[in-house]
Amino acid sequence: MDLDKLIQDRIRDVSDYPKPGVLFKDITPLLADHVAFAGVVDTVVNHYGRGTVDKIVGIEARGFILAAPVAYHMGAGFVPVRKKGKLPAQTYEQSYELEYGTETIEMHTDAFVPGDRVLIVDDVLATGGTARAAAELVRRGGGEVVGLSVLMELSFLNGRDKLDGLDVHAMVTV
Repeated sequence: MDLDKLIQDRIRDVSDYPKPGVLFKDITPLLADHVAFAGVVDTVVNHYGRGTVDKIVGIEARGFILAAPVAYHMGAGFVPVRKKGKLPAQTYEQSYELEYGTETIEMHTDAFVPGDRVLIVDDVLATGGTARAAAELVRRGGGEVVGLSVLMELSFLNGRDKLDGLDVHAMVTV
């Protein structure tokens, strides 16, 4: 099985979403395909290895879908990073710019114990702003970022360049 081709065949382009001029990469067809979805989760787990991290951070919202099963299979806890105002307890917050505006994300202040090894999982690496902000939140919370794993990297946006040496694992690069 050619997982790279299967993944690319299951990602749908949607023009002008969420605003004019943006080409949105819709992963819902991939999520609906058991073989493709399982292949993505297994690839992340196999790349990093079971037992190598303590927590998996999933970035709202599609990152949750990928990160939760990765956490389960790696024997790690799951930590959500959400848009501002969506978490109920005390949080750290970090603002950043993305390709079509600005955003602020938050994480609970008690999500990690000092020294927790943390893998950040998301669906797309675009400009790098979201990933960099999530890594900063992890560090502020006492975690050690061991890497960032994404389903797809949009290389033409040069997001990897903004991640200051962070180990980036992308399954598909476009």
